Amino acid sequence: MQARVRTRLWAWLLAFSLLSVCSPATAAEKEEPSQDSVAMVNGIGITQAQFDRELRLAKKRFQMGGKALTDAQLAAIRLETLERLIDVELLYQESQKKGIKADETALDESLKKRFPDEAAFKKMVKRMNLTEAVLRSQFLRGMAIQTFIDKEIAQKIVVADKEVKEYYDSRPELFKQPEQVQASHILVKVDPKAEASKKAESRKRIEKIQDRLEKGEDFSALAKEASQCPSGAKGGDLGYFRRGQMVKPFEVVAFSLKPGEVSDIVETKFGYHLIKVKDKKSEATTPYKDVKQRIRENLKREKVQKEVDLYVAKLKGEAKVERSLAEAGE
Repeated sequence: MQARVRTRLWAWLLAFSLLSVCSPATAAEKEEPSQDSVAMVNGIGITQAQFDRELRLAKKRFQMGGKALTDAQLAAIRLETLERLIDVELLYQESQKKGIKADETALDESLKKRFPDEAAFKKMVKRMNLTEAVLRSQFLRGMAIQTFIDKEIAQKIVVADKEVKEYYDSRPELFKQPEQVQASHILVKVDPKAEASKKAESRKRIEKIQDRLEKGEDFSALAKEASQCPSGAKGGDLGYFRRGQMVKPFEVVAFSLKPGEVSDIVETKFGYHLIKVKDKKSEATTPYKDVKQRIRENLKREKVQKEVDLYVAKLKGEAKVERSLAEAGE
């Protein structure tokens, strides 16, 4: 069975048609939600209130990087926000022309996965100043568009085996697996800025653990008993890691050990460690058979997105779209 393809437009849909409705309304929106249209799409209006919600979210996503928006960037985001809303409306209208109706049962199943229970759903609806009917309508709208994209575009696109193999062969760097180590450790914490007496106390504690290991006690059991790292609950197991994922002193020692060996005491900014290497994996290339399905899905996703973009452009060329963005609020 082919995997369900998720396109960028579907991500837009989630962000604009679903997540926006879950964004807390401002006081002004609660008191006087504007119904002025910032665009008309084949006679259907996109309201200023809708646009303002989407713009607010788009700005937040941009500002997550910690940078302030310039006037030029804000202008570009406003234009992009409106165009995405128009895209979504056009796709929804097409889904309705094709007679696609979202499945209420499927929606119920989706909501069960999103919310632990009905009380949590109702609490969220109340917090967002919405009705259940409005929220369900937004989800159903999104599901209708996704079904339309799947049926009218995604199902018609096939990625040949030759394309998949050519992609794999032409990008060997994408499928290289670096050398990895599976290690466990026991940690006795100490602040690097701690007084000498505190450091000596922690050092003595790790030395006592080291003595017990040298006398034959089990590393995993000692980690559970004495390690001050959360991994202690799992016997100190840190799983597999590659170079660059651990602090340098820890990494250097871990990669120098052979499977089964235990290190001497290692000091890092976290404190004192004893490290035991369980397994090592040499650098290798992931076999084609292990990644071909993932490559196929990625290539199909790209093809579907291209076709969706072309389809929406065609719809825009045929539709009656009137924009009045200058009248929209920010």
